[in-house]
Amino acid sequence: MGQRILVPVDDSERAKEGLRYALENFPDAEFTALHVVSSDTGDLGAFSRPSGGDQEQADEGDTDSGSASAPGDLGAFPGPGGKSPDQTEEDDTGDPALGMAREIASEHGVEIQTDRMRGRPDRAIVKYLEENEYDLVVLGSHGRDGVARVLLGSVAEKVVRRSPIPVLVVR
Repeated sequence: MGQRILVPVDDSERAKEGLRYALENFPDAEFTALHVVSSDTGDLGAFSRPSGGDQEQADEGDTDSGSASAPGDLGAFPGPGGKSPDQTEEDDTGDPALGMAREIASEHGVEIQTDRMRGRPDRAIVKYLEENEYDLVVLGSHGRDGVARVLLGSVAEKVVRRSPIPVLVVR
């Protein structure tokens, strides 16, 4: 069995670059594209923009509990093809970010698994890693630094600090 790589994606150009980098530099790996639908509207960093019109709004009373599955979140799905009591019946075929990932993978002649979850992106990605077996995370970063990073946050930075496995950040 080859290396298993998680590639978090959203609809940004940086996410596309991260996915392309992973596909080109790890040709024998198994890939999963993960789209986190943010339920934390306070983080304006990468992976925090809602995609698609079917996103449920987080309840106004929700607070940041320090876990990937705060009250009101759907939480992390257990893995590719897995089911969870919190999983919606809707599959991810209508998700624009995951459709983009499948299209880019197809251009590289690679079949890619996809998964989707809801939560605060950095925490959800780390929780997903803790619950599934991967060898590497490859993610695109907007490359913000200084005041912009402090004000907007950096999903990539937070994942790097908390990830139980190596993280490759593509800028």
